[in-house]
Amino acid sequence: MQLSKISDFLWEIPKHDQMLVSGKIYASEPLLKSIKEDRSLLQVKNVATLPGIVCSSIAMPDIHEGYGFPIGGVAAVDIEDGYISPGGVGYDINCGVRLLRTNLFYNDIKNELSSLMANLYNNIPSGLGSKHAIKNITAKEFSKVLKGGAQWAVEYGYGSNIDLEYTENNGCIENDSEKFLSQRAIERGREQLGTLGSGNHFLEIQVVDEIFDFDIAAAFNITYGQVMVMIHTGSRGFGYQVCDDFLKIMRKDISKYRYTPIDRELIALPFKSETAQRYFNCMNAAANYAWANRQIIKSLTEDNLMKTFALTPRELGFYQIFDISHNIAKIETHNGQKVLVHRKGATKALGPYSDSIPDKYSKIGQPIILPGDMGRASYLLVGTGKESGTFLSCSHGAGRNFSRKKALSTLNSQEILGKLKDKGIHILAASSKTLAEELPEAYKNIDDVVDVICFHNIAKKVAKLRPIGVIKG
Repeated sequence: MQLSKISDFLWEIPKHDQMLVSGKIYASEPLLKSIKEDRSLLQVKNVATLPGIVCSSIAMPDIHEGYGFPIGGVAAVDIEDGYISPGGVGYDINCGVRLLRTNLFYNDIKNELSSLMANLYNNIPSGLGSKHAIKNITAKEFSKVLKGGAQWAVEYGYGSNIDLEYTENNGCIENDSEKFLSQRAIERGREQLGTLGSGNHFLEIQVVDEIFDFDIAAAFNITYGQVMVMIHTGSRGFGYQVCDDFLKIMRKDISKYRYTPIDRELIALPFKSETAQRYFNCMNAAANYAWANRQIIKSLTEDNLMKTFALTPRELGFYQIFDISHNIAKIETHNGQKVLVHRKGATKALGPYSDSIPDKYSKIGQPIILPGDMGRASYLLVGTGKESGTFLSCSHGAGRNFSRKKALSTLNSQEILGKLKDKGIHILAASSKTLAEELPEAYKNIDDVVDVICFHNIAKKVAKLRPIGVIKG
């Protein structure tokens, strides 16, 4: 792969062959060594062939191989003649992260941590195919979920309107999807609402381990030693089915257009085509499903925290910092041009005084939540709005360092549990296989990823969060 160094922590794949634009990779040399181990750089090059793509095919420092697009990939296409690609969003539509603070400190919970984790594990469904946090939801009510997202969940009794204020898009995107959804997608969605799922999804109890900007931390009402909760999940089987259904439909429709994808996984259609518009509407419905899902899990978590420690809502102080998606495509304006921005394993990174962030954060910028791995740390950052080369995008976490298959051959689940226990991390998982696949060393070092982000002034550090309790599917 032809690769040129532009500056420290920034590399370029020059425009050649069928590329319409160059590829840009934000990475340090140690990260780049890991990135070269899989097909992700080739995928950056392939994305650069997408019709209508503008500026560059972009890779964040957590990049690793995905379906069509690399995970950690960003691409904007012109709204008039550009193509939309489901591979640029991913199967887990609106997989995202929600971060919440509490009034508790580590010393308040350390003796009851095992009880708390057991309560959370027993009351929040997790694992592959997990079902029924909300039983017997009717077809009519499910339709309201897809229209209302997190707003539906609040109206249904999960959480409050203040949560919506601190959720991207207030937890809802308008869509017209019902007549385009398959019955299989609807069936899977009705079964799995309010479930954590499997793989890299998690619910994590964390402690604020380090603060880098005390003024911004104070604005978030967090301080050293405080207990936090991070929720990472998405649209479950519903989003997967939407993606899978439309990949099949698009493969049949692509013969109508003068586009042959360089990679079979990079299937795409003109954004303004009828099929693409149907996909876009169903993608937004899946985004709403994911926001409703995280809203329900947030509420269930709060109930279990109050039950475990015999606290009132006011005493617990369970308030949301932010909820942000990292698998979605959105219509935005950048440099005066209206574009559709694909973010796959990447989040928005808006700076101060942006229109679409909560008023409380206007002067400090949008919160960015970067999960690390279950054995090390995660970060809370804020966007600066100063690096426009990424279409105001940022990494979504640490990113895999090596494959799940390799992780399975590295350590078994009991060895991993022992290592985490030695670090004071209490973990419960529905599957020993998932535990082995999620080996901490299977992920890039989050510190290295954050260093690249901050070097390029994409975002700045606010706090580092250490895991003490983890639920894995």
